[in-house]
Amino acid sequence: MATSRLVIEYDGTAFHGWARQPGQRTVQGELERVLAVVARREVPLTVAGRTDTGVHARGQVASHDGPPLPLRNLNALLPDDVAVTASLPCREGFDARRDALWRSYRYEICTRHVRPVFGRTTALHLRSAPDLDVLQDCAALLPGTHDFTAFTPTETEHVHFSRTIHEASWTATADGMTFTIRADAFMRHMNRALVGTMLDVAAGRLTRSAFAALLAGAPRSHAGMTAPPHGLTFTGVGYPPEVLRPD
Repeated sequence: MATSRLVIEYDGTAFHGWARQPGQRTVQGELERVLAVVARREVPLTVAGRTDTGVHARGQVASHDGPPLPLRNLNALLPDDVAVTASLPCREGFDARRDALWRSYRYEICTRHVRPVFGRTTALHLRSAPDLDVLQDCAALLPGTHDFTAFTPTETEHVHFSRTIHEASWTATADGMTFTIRADAFMRHMNRALVGTMLDVAAGRLTRSAFAALLAGAPRSHAGMTAPPHGLTFTGVGYPPEVLRPD
């Protein structure tokens, strides 16, 4: 059977995350509802990166069996906070999760004195600016393969806690700062726990050496807070070129 991929963007504010849940509004649920109408059959989706409640996405990818469905038809039926930006054929058997080489995220922080109106659902507002140099020192420790047990909930479905970080950095923006990270895969709450813990280091509640020690598999209780979800956006996923080409 043919296999297709969807490229998706969504504002996660009003969603209970990506994954379908009974009685909850989710991104997967909305998309599969519309896909079933357009395709006139059930169309289960496999996603590159499951996002939590309140987390946004640009460039999210999901795969499904069957030929590509018309973009205009899909978006005509979808709500305003989710859109399909591409519906494309790919290699038969393409799996958006298993075939991914990397995923990337960014976390936005606004530090202007007046709270943002237009960015209130996509950036964490802090009234005092964290020390950007300290944050960048922490981010510089992340590339490589580490045990991220300290950065995912204690009660977890994960069995293996090692992840390989390809890139991680903080940069200044007009209204604050942005953390960007790219890795082979992420665990639940991992990016938000990293951001929250780095903010704790910048505030002097945790030392840089203690942060470095967390990357060796320390328990969750040794790390810092989990940053709120609304500042986090899934920004992309990479694949080997051959899996994106139709057979």
